[in-house]
Amino acid sequence: MSTSGNQDLLMIEKVLLLKSLSIFNETPETILTELAPLMQEQEVEQGALIFEEGEPGDCMYIIFTGEIKIHKGKTTLAILEAKEVFGELSLLDAETRSATATAKTDCFLFKIAQEPFYELIESRPEVAMGFIKILCKRLRTLNDRTALRTG
Repeated sequence: MSTSGNQDLLMIEKVLLLKSLSIFNETPETILTELAPLMQEQEVEQGALIFEEGEPGDCMYIIFTGEIKIHKGKTTLAILEAKEVFGELSLLDAETRSATATAKTDCFLFKIAQEPFYELIESRPEVAMGFIKILCKRLRTLNDRTALRTG
């Protein structure tokens, strides 16, 4: 098989991965083919720090394999697995990271940087709509948890 054939297959795999994510599941494949080339591969060993709370954030990550622990100090906020995203707030704003991400296992991640993502959403607002939906869902979940604690 030719090298370009392998690259095409990888592109198809990236598009399928993006389509499987809640953040992009309503985004047409034609648009995801524009996002897929922005995905940078990153292998991370168990225990490695991916980013730390308070650091400037300028990218998000997609877990292809492995588990990521999101935490504030010793308090675990979430354990994320394959086909989940983290750090996505940093794609939308230039604020500092709200939590720390550490590899719970060896991981294979895809990283999407903020600047090329901004360029994509300027021409493809559907991508931004997917983000807004998932962030609203997470905010509702957080509100429900808060109501249970105080109620």
